[in-house]
Amino acid sequence: MRRRPFPRSPVRSLFLRRCLAVGLLLPHVSLAAGETAVAVVDDVGRRVHLSAPARRIVSLAPHLTELVHAAGAGRYLVGVDSASDYPEAVRALPRVGGLGRVDRERLLRLRPDLILVWRSATDAERQRQLETLGAAIFVSRPRSLAGVAATIERLATLAGVPERGRQAAAAYRRRLAELRARYARRAPLRVFYQVWDRPLMTINGEHVISDAIRLCGGENIFAGLRALAPRVSIEAVLAADPRFIATSDGGMDGRDRLARWKRWPALAANRGNGYLVLPADEISRFTPRILDGVEKLCRAMDATRRSQ
Repeated sequence: MRRRPFPRSPVRSLFLRRCLAVGLLLPHVSLAAGETAVAVVDDVGRRVHLSAPARRIVSLAPHLTELVHAAGAGRYLVGVDSASDYPEAVRALPRVGGLGRVDRERLLRLRPDLILVWRSATDAERQRQLETLGAAIFVSRPRSLAGVAATIERLATLAGVPERGRQAAAAYRRRLAELRARYARRAPLRVFYQVWDRPLMTINGEHVISDAIRLCGGENIFAGLRALAPRVSIEAVLAADPRFIATSDGGMDGRDRLARWKRWPALAANRGNGYLVLPADEISRFTPRILDGVEKLCRAMDATRRSQ
């Protein structure tokens, strides 16, 4: 997608022409002339093209904010969504909205050349509205642990720091490979992952967390459902009889959300206390930190196996 410039007022256009006439902008023009176009394909198959590397990036999802930093391009972030809080440096950046709602005027004032969006929080209509702003749009739709490294590389390419991205991606892949090798031959363990309790929600087999469960030798009891984050009934969970139940703290005490399952002593998870509450940022944000959550998940599942 070709980047379109933001509209300029007549006064600003006149000012720019006069600056060019007297040579005030020549250093910037010379630098831009030496830069080369960059392009990648995003997670929904769209070609994202920039005539020069992005220098004003706005992220509309916490995991994308973190991935920009992981890619070595944090200095080019000029705005983030309201939930972005890591690393610490992003807390000082302007906020442009959250949960699918974007302050268009504030976003325009930031003059982004690249906007990063999460498909799960951005519907088609919202994406079309963003595209009218003139910036290139990169859509993230993570589906596997391996996809974290691929996204780091693509963001680094768009920001003109491909080598930094390759190094970060390689480090992530090494750690992921080590975890896969360590837990490759574990005995299968039936797992229920509880996203939320009211309504009761879980994940299907296409979700990144389901990939984490597989890495640890687990079997997601609802892998075959069609929706990425489907609603399920208590009766369905009891019928599937998981040996291990996990959730995240999600900003609150996750133990309260798992307490209901203690009411059924015959449930397999209650034999050996097969429960785990993970830090939300380490399992729900698709960044290098997710491997911290995966390692905790694998260790807890191993402890449950030993209790059998």
